[in-house]
Amino acid sequence: MQDLTLLVSLIGCLLVFFTTPVYGLIVYIGVLVLYPSYLTVPIWTIDFTAHRIVILSVYANLFLRTSLPNRFKPTWLDNIIIVYFICQVLAGITTTPVLKIIENRAGGVFDMVLPYFAVRMIVTSKEQYLSLLKGILFIAVPLAIVGIYQCLTGNNPVGFLKKYYAWEESKGYSPIPRHGFFRADVTFAMSIMYGLFFAMFGPICAGVLRNSRKHKTLYIIGLALMVIGVLTSVSSGPMLAALLAILFIFFYRWRKFWRPLVIVLIVLCGLVEAISNRHFYDVLGGFTLNSRTAWYRSRLISVALFQGGMSDHWLTGFGFADPGWSAMIDNRSHTDMVNHYLLVLSRYGLVAFIPFITMNLLVIKKLIDAGKSSVLDSDRWLVWCLAAGLFGLAGAFVSVSLFGQPTTIYYIMIGLAGAMPVIVAKSNARVYQRPASPFQKNKYIKGI
Repeated sequence: MQDLTLLVSLIGCLLVFFTTPVYGLIVYIGVLVLYPSYLTVPIWTIDFTAHRIVILSVYANLFLRTSLPNRFKPTWLDNIIIVYFICQVLAGITTTPVLKIIENRAGGVFDMVLPYFAVRMIVTSKEQYLSLLKGILFIAVPLAIVGIYQCLTGNNPVGFLKKYYAWEESKGYSPIPRHGFFRADVTFAMSIMYGLFFAMFGPICAGVLRNSRKHKTLYIIGLALMVIGVLTSVSSGPMLAALLAILFIFFYRWRKFWRPLVIVLIVLCGLVEAISNRHFYDVLGGFTLNSRTAWYRSRLISVALFQGGMSDHWLTGFGFADPGWSAMIDNRSHTDMVNHYLLVLSRYGLVAFIPFITMNLLVIKKLIDAGKSSVLDSDRWLVWCLAAGLFGLAGAFVSVSLFGQPTTIYYIMIGLAGAMPVIVAKSNARVYQRPASPFQKNKYIKGI
């Protein structure tokens, strides 16, 4: 399959060079999710997936044909991304052979850092942002349709490619039944990651609804298919992310009351801790399709944080070794790290976990700043939908950890959050530069 991977990569690279940067980014995302990331071409000690090769062409196009890199102005969020990865390497050196950690994090640069900065440099206006969302919707539709077919029949049209899995021996594709359906994965390594694609990008793509007059029905159909795409994975993590994001979006009309809502949620969590024999995260973990997996998720948190799981490893973690927590949970052969926060903490310790949390706090600040400065309600809606996607994912992190394509999508989302203040500022400037009638002001400009 190496020849096929090279061919797909070559086609992707050519399309990038024949399009504008934002459409090149859409091509990159298309290759990322429509071609399996478990098919690789080994170069030296790094396995190059098709999207890792295409991202290089995105940068070549940026540096050779545009002035965007020269106009790029780093922010605190940009800096913390670099700090976070440096801290991962520093922590990893203490737990993992140097060459192995450098090789692993080199792959991380291709999957996380490069996509993030590509988004930051390319998406600088509202028009580009909307073009990106529409492109993602276009990509998502066939992926969802194939997922529906797989969910109902158990047949994956590209499942035969799994026998060429790059990092471990594979017997190929075999359907996984659950609750009378089959768990769809299509081009993803597993159904959870497939469902997360829709749960992560779906809320963001809802931003087009208040920003497009033409083809609105088609966008609604596309978004509906993304919701169905989440369901066809028959996976709790994506469903939790989607549910939280949808609730967040519905709260848009009452967003002025977010402070009382936060207080109520904190009080409810405190009441659960005080009067119940369960922790609040046990209740959140209950949003699952399987009571046993819900128990495992809450037990994992208790063991890691409160029962000595991180003892002697708080500073730099366990590296890529199994932390051995399964012995205190259910004696399975390995620790199933179904919590992204714990994945970062156990792998790199507080050295990288603190920058990781700082990165997410800066993302929240970027979105708050963009929302507060928005003049147009349609711009505020874009910010809110992006925040919804990140909020849903942050909640789902207690029940799922990222790998494969969703890891890259996560950093694309963070890149969009980093670009949002600039997008809103440019949109505001256009509003102030052109005269508007009282009718237009009343229709489009509302208070925060």
